[in-house]
Order: sequence, then structure tokens, then C-alpha cells
Amino acid sequence: LELKRMSVSREHRGRGLARALCREVLGFARARGFGAVVLSTSMVQVVAQRLYEGQGFRKVGTSYPSLLGTLLNFQIFHYRCDLGDGT
Repeated sequence: LELKRMSVSREHRGRGLARALCREVLGFARARGFGAVVLSTSMVQVVAQRLYEGQGFRKVGTSYPSLLGTLLNFQIFHYRCDLGDGT
């Protein structure tokens, strides 16, 4: 399962909402038999990286979004959270 976009509005940040949403996505995927959840985030989204890593995601790769991204060394980080069998 791929988590494509997750955002919490600025005025609601710092209340644990992103962490709760992330846990909900992982629970949803686990309950439906998915083996893993994958996602991507940019190198500048340091807070998001910490959130995902704190929820059990591990960085599995990097890429560049475009030729300009390559020239500017702007990386996209790819993450994966293996769910196991839930036992």
C-alpha cells in the first residue's frame, strides 16, 4: 500500500495528529493483509522523516525528481514499513 499524501494544517500541528493518522494508515493496511506501506518524501521534509522513522518506516532508497533536481542535488527519500503478519 502506498501512502501518497499526508498533511496537517499549520494551525493543527504539534498535537499528534500526523502520528495518529500514520498509525491509522498502518492499521488499515495491516487489517487488509498488506505486507508493507511505502511512501516518499523530500529531503527538506525533516519533520516528516522523523515522524515516519518513529512509526517504524526505514529509508530504502533515494532518487531525484527531475534533471533539475539532480543538478541541485534535491533528493526524494523512499521509505517502507513492513507490517508482518500482525501476530
